[in-house]
Amino acid sequence: MEMRLEDLGDLAINAIISKLDAKDTVAVSCVSKKLRVSASEESLWLNHCSQDLGLSAPIDPLGKPAPSFKETYQLWRESFGMYPWPLVKRVKRCWDRLKNWLSANFPEADATLRKGATEVEIEALENILKVKLPLPTRLLYRFCDGQELTEEDVGGTALGGSLGIIGGYCCNDHLVNVCLLPLRQVILETKEITDQLGFSSTSKYVIVAASSTHFGKFFFLNFTTGQLYVGTRSLVSAGEMIPCVPNALISPMHDMNTGQQQDAMLLWLEEHVRRLQNGIIKLRNEGMIRSINLFPEEPPLCSTAVTNGVQVRASAVFIPEGCNLRDKSHKYVFAYSIRMRLLPEGCIVNGTSFGSCQLNWRHWIIRANDHVVSEVNAEAVIGKYPLLYPGGEEFVYESCTHLSSSRGSIEGAFTFVPGRLADPKGSAFEVEVGRFPLQCPDYIF
Repeated sequence: MEMRLEDLGDLAINAIISKLDAKDTVAVSCVSKKLRVSASEESLWLNHCSQDLGLSAPIDPLGKPAPSFKETYQLWRESFGMYPWPLVKRVKRCWDRLKNWLSANFPEADATLRKGATEVEIEALENILKVKLPLPTRLLYRFCDGQELTEEDVGGTALGGSLGIIGGYCCNDHLVNVCLLPLRQVILETKEITDQLGFSSTSKYVIVAASSTHFGKFFFLNFTTGQLYVGTRSLVSAGEMIPCVPNALISPMHDMNTGQQQDAMLLWLEEHVRRLQNGIIKLRNEGMIRSINLFPEEPPLCSTAVTNGVQVRASAVFIPEGCNLRDKSHKYVFAYSIRMRLLPEGCIVNGTSFGSCQLNWRHWIIRANDHVVSEVNAEAVIGKYPLLYPGGEEFVYESCTHLSSSRGSIEGAFTFVPGRLADPKGSAFEVEVGRFPLQCPDYIF
């Protein structure tokens, strides 16, 4: 005798339905009145809202309370019904992770995020610029219409703002901080820059992110291929750009019948979130100014060495806007950050402990593809002779170098004296700077 699902007890039915996804739960509810009642349990739809949308409260897509979790789920499905549901879930998960990190670590940047754009606003951009945005990028804007940076935000420092959620770096007087542009600014920047570059009216690029500082760094989305590009030093003179994501990872972007689309914008933002969550990149405080700093903080991209109580951390970032791929000697440009401090136990040389030590000399070995291309021996660092005390703050400085190849490394040593240069307490000693890589990465920010 064949047993139907309806013939089971309520507990058994609920246990079985709880294993189903939302689509199958709806299908089961259409079989009979008894199953419809079981499939309408709030606990089931709380679970679907939590798993699919990361919701712990019945909130609709506009952020307003909904009567129930079942209705909440229905409202979300209706609001994003024109998109593949797996892609909707993925994009929302990406934004949730980024917003959660910003809320916990960088609330002032979180406050700059705009509410999601409407379909009407996205279609207006497409009509004005004569483009068709890839589905993942459209969804990214549906959940968040970029950043709203006020004049006060952008003028927060002498060189510009620091609240870009992509972040940046400083090297000598070169300061970059990248934010995501709202749709209205995408239109303005795309029109202005494409006119400057002499792109035709059928250009396949829109600008989706840019530096909020006075130094130009622009990210261009190719809306036909889904690739994201960043302009180089030769952007204006030759229209030169570098892809930001491996081409092999990009999937068809305009097919509504599959949930496997992933354009460079989505991949790029997901990778950025991964780095933030894993502590590979962190916030940096400079006086009263905080910003997301793109110099890696974790191995293997960051080296750490301790010599006689002096700790030196070092890492580098690729500077695409400084590159000139047509100039062999300045083809690739890298900024590097050196962070040094004296550990709490102090400076210990030959068993003797000293209360301070001061840098006098630096020695750098720079390699391109494992071949030494430069060796530097000179006094000080950026004209300074940092004096370190036990447990004190890190002394941080940045500089840059250029290579003819996309991969290389830097290593070296600093010469310190115990005490002070003006009053040395012992013999000079060398402090190791562990080798750290210079490389053009798969993901460029």
